[in-house]
Amino acid sequence: MASTGVNVLRWTALGLGVFYGFSHQRSIYKHSKAEATKAEYEHKQSLIAKAKAEYAKKHAPLSSGSDGIIRDPEDPKFDLESVLKDYAAKNP
Repeated sequence: MASTGVNVLRWTALGLGVFYGFSHQRSIYKHSKAEATKAEYEHKQSLIAKAKAEYAKKHAPLSSGSDGIIRDPEDPKFDLESVLKDYAAKNP
């Protein structure tokens, strides 16, 4: 039969092992939850960036850039005559 001192050591080791396992599992859970939150945030940021790019592309002025002709009829500097001359020049 084991002495009282050995039993105390066994129960102490068991208690410390259970406490360590519990605290270690909590730290692993916190770490994985933080990584999941970070990944979700980055995914939302990429979706926002894509939406902004699509919005900018959709609402961009309709100018060709190099010829300087503004093709957007909503623009206050829109000149229909220059657009029609350019169209006639490109499509004889």
